[in-house]
Amino acid sequence: MRLSTQSRYGVRAIFDIAYHSAGLETQVKDISRRQGISQRYLEQIFQKLRRAGIVGSKRGPSGGYFLGKKPEDITLGEVIRVTEGNINPVLCVNPGDTTQPCERSGECVTQIVWNEAGKRLKDYFDSVTVKDLCELARQMGIKKDFDKRFMYYI
Repeated sequence: MRLSTQSRYGVRAIFDIAYHSAGLETQVKDISRRQGISQRYLEQIFQKLRRAGIVGSKRGPSGGYFLGKKPEDITLGEVIRVTEGNINPVLCVNPGDTTQPCERSGECVTQIVWNEAGKRLKDYFDSVTVKDLCELARQMGIKKDFDKRFMYYI
């Protein structure tokens, strides 16, 4: 199973906001620079995340995106489901997700395996929060990139 770039970049962008912004709005250009993701693509991803309430946005020169929830309340599973739709490795596991039900449903032994794999993936992704990613980043020694808003002069 491969996650799309929308899911991978969505998780990275949410992490970036949580780790680098200290609760303030973060501009797309800064996330783009730090994560190496196109600003236009980030905007598309943020549209989905905003509709789901994972991020909020503020317009204006000092605006940007901010987390819609606390980092400990946002799971990777939530972000992936918003960007992917579902986490199942094959479509036949969720017949409601396909327009044509699987013709072998009920007699396909591998469907049981795919179903269990999907369940384990969901459980794992739902167990990892954005706060966990921030803690991993601290352990890895990733330096925070503060922008000009955090510069104080006396």
